[in-house]
Amino acid sequence: MNATMNVTRAPGAAKSRAAHAPRVIALVGLAVALTGCNALSRLASVGAEPPLTQIENPVARPDYRPVSMPMPAPRPIERNANSLWRTGARAFFKDQRAGEVGDILTVVVDLDDQAQINNATTRARTATEDASLNALLGYETSLGAVLPEAINPGNLLDADSATNSSGTGTITRDEDIELRIAAVVTQLLPNGNMAIFGRQEIRVNFEARQLQVAGVIRPEDVTSTNTISYDQIAEARVSYGGRGQISDLQQPRYGQQVLDIIFPF
Repeated sequence: MNATMNVTRAPGAAKSRAAHAPRVIALVGLAVALTGCNALSRLASVGAEPPLTQIENPVARPDYRPVSMPMPAPRPIERNANSLWRTGARAFFKDQRAGEVGDILTVVVDLDDQAQINNATTRARTATEDASLNALLGYETSLGAVLPEAINPGNLLDADSATNSSGTGTITRDEDIELRIAAVVTQLLPNGNMAIFGRQEIRVNFEARQLQVAGVIRPEDVTSTNTISYDQIAEARVSYGGRGQISDLQQPRYGQQVLDIIFPF
């Protein structure tokens, strides 16, 4: 017994697949182009420690921008005649604190913040509309001749609507950072304040931890031991993070991140 089965495919389906093929190839090529450089660099560093950033002049960095802030009116400098003591000095012969571009001081970061916020919102709304036309000078029975279908004058309009919305949000934050970092004076402002920048990198096995601090300080806030607390830094920027195998595992895969951005629902 021989059985023969013929399958006929619609030419439109083949054309549709042929039309979509270039789009699929283009999307795949775009994904490869976007992730190719990062993937190749990561493949090249498999089994190697995370490289540390070279020591460089912060002012020469491409993202460096001079600090510009509101300046008060200039004040005359007071000079004491026939005196070896200089106003504001912490030592008899020389002020050991940072005060010129290129000087180094220590920033003490002791951050211990806790915050908890709970929000709950509930909203409900119900609306009902009814309309009837039981009598209209005796012509209510003639509405069927005007409207395309027979109607009931006692039930011309009946509309209901209901809205219900609820939202809940919770934020819990617990931060505890205690460390010290040396920073460099990068700029002297006209009023005597100083812009500082400091960066520190520590590599442990295959994980590199990086600390960065920047901001504007007053010379008067620098202690006699040439240190300053982080809460005395104006426009403070403190960044603490890392890169390496542990940091990579804590991040979602790039495909999931792209999907979270472009997925509309």
